[in-house]
Amino acid sequence: MNAISTIFKAYDVRGKVGSELTAEVAEKIGRAYADWLPTEGKVAVGRDMRPDSAELADAVIKGVMAQGRDVIDIGQVTTDMIYFAVGHNGLAGGLMVTASHNPGEYNGIKLCREEAKPVGENSGLFEIRDNVLANKFKPAAAQLGLFEQTDIVDAWIDHVLSFIDPKKLKPLRIAVDAGNGMAGKIFPELEPYVPWEVTEMYFELDGTFPNHEANPLKFETLKDLCKVIKDNKLDGGIAFDGDGDRAFLVDETGTVVPGNVILSMLAEYFLDKFPRSAITYDVRFSHAVPELIERKGGKPVRTRVGHAFIKQDMRMHDAPFGGEVSGHFYFRDNFFADSGLITAVIGLYVAGLSGKSLSQLRVFYTKYPGLDETNFEVADKDTVLGNLKTAFIDQKQDEMDGLTIEFSDGSWFNVRASNTEPVLRLNAEAKSQSELDQLVAKVTKIIKGES
Repeated sequence: MNAISTIFKAYDVRGKVGSELTAEVAEKIGRAYADWLPTEGKVAVGRDMRPDSAELADAVIKGVMAQGRDVIDIGQVTTDMIYFAVGHNGLAGGLMVTASHNPGEYNGIKLCREEAKPVGENSGLFEIRDNVLANKFKPAAAQLGLFEQTDIVDAWIDHVLSFIDPKKLKPLRIAVDAGNGMAGKIFPELEPYVPWEVTEMYFELDGTFPNHEANPLKFETLKDLCKVIKDNKLDGGIAFDGDGDRAFLVDETGTVVPGNVILSMLAEYFLDKFPRSAITYDVRFSHAVPELIERKGGKPVRTRVGHAFIKQDMRMHDAPFGGEVSGHFYFRDNFFADSGLITAVIGLYVAGLSGKSLSQLRVFYTKYPGLDETNFEVADKDTVLGNLKTAFIDQKQDEMDGLTIEFSDGSWFNVRASNTEPVLRLNAEAKSQSELDQLVAKVTKIIKGES
């Protein structure tokens, strides 16, 4: 298989710098993207703090301009800011050079089109891939596109604060772990506008990630943050991923506030603002989520995992808010795009208005015991899924995303195949811990071929 083809994933481009993703390849992606874009207009380009991101961004810009497209370089930004730049300024599209939380030897490119609409495997990315592989481009423009540089930080901070009433923010003492990622540059720009005493952790931009992997979904990466919160008796904390489009809250006990709880907190907030609205959630969320949405008079909309599916369903149902268990939360008034900073700000705002601590909210919104997503390496994913369907043939099954089995007692599990690895991902929930343990043990045996 051509090494270049392997860097085109389901939702973005990602690969090892030098051997898979080079400046030459990045320039070709810029050209193919500019040719493909269906809308006339300018293109925004941003980048993260990785050692090679500036070089790759320059190459992307060169490719876009070679095809006659004007480029707005917005510099070092978080990924959610590229979506904002495109949507807010009515641009034709945007490219962000980042590999998110991946280790330092990787880099990548996230792409979007007008109104920050996603460009993924079924929405243009593989067309771009095929043209890059074939060296198939429209003739270079007679005149290069124009180039300008713009700072959008102030406009972005204003936009983030537009989701709340800043005058009602409660004073808090928090720690913020930027993981040496892009939040280390952007979060300080917010601090003058919020009544929070902030302990900054790993705010130095360093794409080699010297302190820990910038992936808050791996809770073990948050041990330093949790220790600072507990040692200093803080009200809580925020952990960002490398490119800043995801954030997790940590409560005052040093316990991570999981995605189920964050979505529940914010769903209530948006249903109070927009009664009877739809709220989207992926197939891995606790049943407590749709139950809460219905109690609040909203419309729960279950979706496949993946930003392209969630954004599409949010647009279809005009949902003001939606999310993924993995920490991506999406906002209609943010062009249906996800944002770590908006999520964190609204989360702490809602907590302050409630008068409860983050740990009290975590307990309040956690209705049922659940299994954190667990990966199993398997040789033949289809065979395992078939065995599970047969084993639970008498139970309610659906295949919206992988295989979900629901039982009459309210317990359920979902098994999904990874797009990029030879693994199956298991999520499960039950009404009691003992029932959950029994369910997980039974499913695990089938996945491992032990029964």
